[in-house]
Order: sequence, then structure tokens, then C-alpha cells
Amino acid sequence: MASPELFHFVMIKPTHYDDDGYPIQWLRSAIPANTLAAVHGLALDCQKRKVLGPNVDIRLSAYDETNYRIRPRKIVAAIRRAGGRALIGFIGVQSNQFPRAMDLARQFLDLGMHVAIGGFHVSGCISMLKELPEEIRRAQEMGISIFAGESEDGGLEEVLRDAWAGTLKPVYNRMKDLPSLEGQPVPMLWRDAVRRTEGRRSSFDLGRGCPFQCSFCTIINVQGRKSRFRTPDDLELIIRDNAKQGVRKFFITDDNFARNKDWEALFDRMIQLREQVGLKFKLVIQVDTLCHKIPGFIEKAARAGVNRCFIGLENINPDNLMAAKKRQNKITEYRYMLQKWRQYGVTTYAGYILGFPNDTRESILRDIDIIKRELPVDLLEFFILTPLPGSEDHRNLLNSRIWMDPDLNKYDVHHRVTHHARMSDQEWEQVYEEAWHSYYSPEHFRTVISRAAVLRDGRPRSRMRLMMWFIMMFRIEKVHPLEGGIFRRKHRTDRRSGMPIESPLVFYPKYWAETAGKALRYARMAYDAYSIYRSVARDPARASYTDIAITPPSADELETLEMFSTTSGGKAAVAKKHRDDDQRAKVARLQAAE
Repeated sequence: MASPELFHFVMIKPTHYDDDGYPIQWLRSAIPANTLAAVHGLALDCQKRKVLGPNVDIRLSAYDETNYRIRPRKIVAAIRRAGGRALIGFIGVQSNQFPRAMDLARQFLDLGMHVAIGGFHVSGCISMLKELPEEIRRAQEMGISIFAGESEDGGLEEVLRDAWAGTLKPVYNRMKDLPSLEGQPVPMLWRDAVRRTEGRRSSFDLGRGCPFQCSFCTIINVQGRKSRFRTPDDLELIIRDNAKQGVRKFFITDDNFARNKDWEALFDRMIQLREQVGLKFKLVIQVDTLCHKIPGFIEKAARAGVNRCFIGLENINPDNLMAAKKRQNKITEYRYMLQKWRQYGVTTYAGYILGFPNDTRESILRDIDIIKRELPVDLLEFFILTPLPGSEDHRNLLNSRIWMDPDLNKYDVHHRVTHHARMSDQEWEQVYEEAWHSYYSPEHFRTVISRAAVLRDGRPRSRMRLMMWFIMMFRIEKVHPLEGGIFRRKHRTDRRSGMPIESPLVFYPKYWAETAGKALRYARMAYDAYSIYRSVARDPARASYTDIAITPPSADELETLEMFSTTSGGKAAVAKKHRDDDQRAKVARLQAAE
């Protein structure tokens, strides 16, 4: 019998560069790479089915560069020692990661490897633009294959077959072939990869696509407006397979789990696995601001293991929400929704975007103060409104020839990449920093912990740690908290192409001094945070704490609270709610009379 031939499929989820040109990389990163898990799961299925023939062994490697240093020469040397052919695939590449992916791709190409790039940047550009942008054309000229769309239903298999045969196509465009997710191979990363994330958390999706029309969003143009879902059986397989290797914390990456038509069946299966089978796992999910309107949704989410929930609040000014086509957000429902999550002890994160057309520095800071007083949200994540390639905003600015920063590395919603009509560039950047300092001030730090301490299972220590993480990442590491991690790693020779490689005599003393300085700042901030926590925990009156935000909604608050009365949009939202309530009451009276 002939010896098996080898084919190596190396999957790399690239990071992006910091402002000094070094890859943002950690000993342990915060957010697991879902696209890497999804493609790795598909690759495992291809390996199992021997899609390249009975005598070809497929060897798989999966790396998340946010927590693993990619050394092309080392990877290629290992491939050559083993023998066989190979494909280097850059997986799930976002716009801000594209420059880093290209720098790594050049090194692999120079070493004689075949390279392919897929992900949101190339998919979004192919979906929304009449012509491919310069950076994608340049990649093709270098011999890099471009993959747009999703890899299920034979997409990955086709690429692997072509790479094995040496006939890779310049472009694989599957944007019109969005697959059903039922029965597809499930996302999976090995334990060695998962343990490199903070909390040893993995991720998976149960649905793709979104029916809404937010102009700043890329998901609707990459994953489509029609939602597609996995089944409860798929979900159980994901959880059981991960549990076998000790992974019991998950981030469900669906953009809006509350719009999954099978949410109840999925929650019921999770509840069964937790309460009857005894699999104790924890979940982070993402939902919209109207999820509390779905009967039983929040109650079952808590029983299913959801202990953290990300909510796309985005703004409290309805005029801004309408300008961004986020019509589904109703500010008159925010307090009801947040208090319902709070009732079940779930930690709430809310995304908040700065830079909508009506924003000014003064209005942003005013609105953040209102949120601090009147909304019981635990963590607020600030983002700069960014015209991401693949969004309607990006296409409109491009077609109107309005300036956008040409450096894709900055398209991380943490940097300003265009101009604002009512704020100078300096004001916009300044208020972004001021927003973080305002919300995570020591005074509000105490407020959030005090609100949690009132609840029987409010986990004030957990909230303290999360708030501490957020402000440490922003103030000390100078990155968005979602890009944060434990212990920043830098390697002298990994600097961005076009930037000088520093001398060892300069780089290492600077890096060690920087690391030591950060350690001291971490210790000081941790001490301050724990001091606030201990002060609240030891307060004998902590159970009687109250404030406006955690006071149950009242009939007259639409006229008295600032979030409803400060802006014209807020007043209009209240007036519309009154009209809707009157209409519903009228219909109810007519039905009762019949």
C-alpha cells in the first residue's frame, strides 16, 4: 500500500497593529475567534471525509494571532520537514486586520506557499462596491486567492481541492450562495487554542443574517437580510463536544439572538442540558433593545446559562437612531428592558456609538451623564462611528468622494477615520476619550457596584472586575477593551512593513520599562477598585441602596426623566408612545364591547 500523501491547511486569524506598528497580541486574549472556530469545524469535517482522496491525509493547524505569534519561516519549515503540499488561509479578516494579513501573506508567498484571504473585508467590498478597492486588487496581483462569502455547502472543500491540484482561482465569490446552517459541521477549536483566551471561552453561532437596515452595519450586506439558523440538535452537539475537552464557557456570536425564530427551542435544549444532564456552562449573548417584549425570553435566557448580555443600545437620542436607520430601538423601552435583565442577575453590556450627525461634544457628555443617572446598564462600550467597508455608510461616502482615512488598520471603531459635520477632528477624538473617563469614573464605579449589591445574586465582585478590565484596557493599554487581553506581548521584528525595525538596544529596554510601568499602574488601579468594592460590601446599609436607574418605571417618568425630555427626538418618542398606548386602549375597549 502506498504511503499517504500530505496536505497541510494552516488557518490564521490575523490581529492588527497598534499605533506604533506592533501587532496587538497577548499571552491570553479576551474574545475568541468565532470565524476561526467555524472554518476549523468545516476543515475537521473535510479531514474526516477525506475530500482530497483516500490516500491524502489533511493536517490542520489553527492560530489566533491575538494570542499566538505567527512565524512564517517556522511554519513553512515544519511543513517541508513533513512533506506534501499546503495552503495558508487567512480566516475572517476584518478591514482593520487586512494590512497585517497582507504583511504575513507576503512572507508566506516568498517562501513558496499558496495563500488565500477571506472574511468580512473582502466579502463586504465585493458585496457593496462596483469595483474592487486597490488593496484587494494588489493582493490578487501578488497571487493571493480571494474568498468572499461563507464556506459551508462545499465552499471550503472546493478551495482545498483546487489548492491540492495547484489550480486555485483568483476569486471565489459565494456571496449569492448563502447556505442553510441546519446540519452543517459545527464550530470547534481544540482546547489548546481555547485556553489561550481569557476565561478559556470558546464561541459559536446559532444564526446568521439580520432583518434590520442599520446603515453602519456590515452584517446585513455580508451575511444577508434573511436569517438562517442551526437546530437544537446542532447546539447540543456543539456543547457536548466542547464539554468533552473541558470547555464550558461560550460567546454566542449571533448579532441578535432575540430575532432567532427558534430561540425558545434552543433555550429549552440548553436548560435541559443544564438542569437534567448536569452540564454547567455559561453564555454571553447579543440581543436588541426589544427582547424583553418576547414573553419568557429573559427568564429562559437566565435558566439557559446566560450570565452576560450585550445590547445594541447605540444611542439615547432618537434623531441619531433614525439617521442611522436603527428604527427598531425605542428609547421609551430602555429602562424596562434593562431592569428585566437586572431582575435575573444578568450583567448587561451596552454598545454606544459616538459621532452620529446630531452629536456634539456637549451633547455626548450630557447624554452619558443621563445614562449614568437613569439607566441601570452595567458596562458601556464606546465606539466611534466608522464607515466600515461593506456598510452602506462606507459606500455612500465613497460614492460622494468624501474623505476617509486610507489606512485600513484604523478601521477598528477605536480611531476616527472621517470628519464630522458638527465637531472638529480634535473634538471628536477628545470626547471619545472623555466618554470612557466619565462613565468609568470612581463615583460611577461605586454606583454600579452598589446597584449590584442590592440584588440577592447581583455578583458585585464580578461587575467590579469587568469594569476594572474595561478601564484598564483603555487607559493603560490604549486599546478598545474588546481587543484587550492579559499581558501585552511585542516582538521586535514583527513591526508593520514600512516602519523601521528598532535596534535591540532601543526596543528591549523600552519594552521592559513600559511593561514594568504598566504593572505598577495595574496594581494601583486594582487597589483603588477593590477599595471601592470593599467599602460597598462592608456597608451595613448596602441592601437599602436605591437611585433613579433601579427605581421601577413609573407612569409619569416619560415627562420627568431627562432622557425623554432633553432632546426633540426624545419628546417625539414619548408623544408616539402615548399615541400608540391610546390606540391599543381604544382597540381593547372595542374588543371588550363586542
